[in-house]
Amino acid sequence: MHSAQFWIEHLGLEPHPEGGFYRQTYIASEAIAEPHLPHRYKGHRSFSTAIYFLLEYPDFSAFHRLKSDEIWHFYTGSSLSLWLISPLGKLSCINLGPDPSRGHGFQGVVPAGYWFAANLDAPQTFALVGCTMAPGFDFADFELAQQAELIRQFPQHRDLIERLTR
Repeated sequence: MHSAQFWIEHLGLEPHPEGGFYRQTYIASEAIAEPHLPHRYKGHRSFSTAIYFLLEYPDFSAFHRLKSDEIWHFYTGSSLSLWLISPLGKLSCINLGPDPSRGHGFQGVVPAGYWFAANLDAPQTFALVGCTMAPGFDFADFELAQQAELIRQFPQHRDLIERLTR
């Protein structure tokens, strides 16, 4: 199996503000005009976007939320846990990885408006995934969690929030 550094270099990945490394691989050539989008969007959005995303231990993807659903696709490496907090505070976890017999899936969906974060399940590992969104990603739709505010909203998840925020 190739190393995380191999994939970072081979795929031309760059640091992401939430942690990990990424590169946009697709942006639809057509867009949806603002009047035809839900009110939560300001401006037009491409039909769809896709990225590569790589996490390498001990890094994590910090809690953040998006205005569109995001589909995660597992490609290679070790398993990771994708932690979701619904707007009502319900915690759930999606396990992505290479082994369905261990409860891993190859895809997982994060609904729009959910806070979510990801971490690797084992030390000294990495995971390469892809993320697809429709309407497409725009940094205007990206909100990185503030630890104190997220704990205030969801005190029952304090330990996880402290572990997966910056």
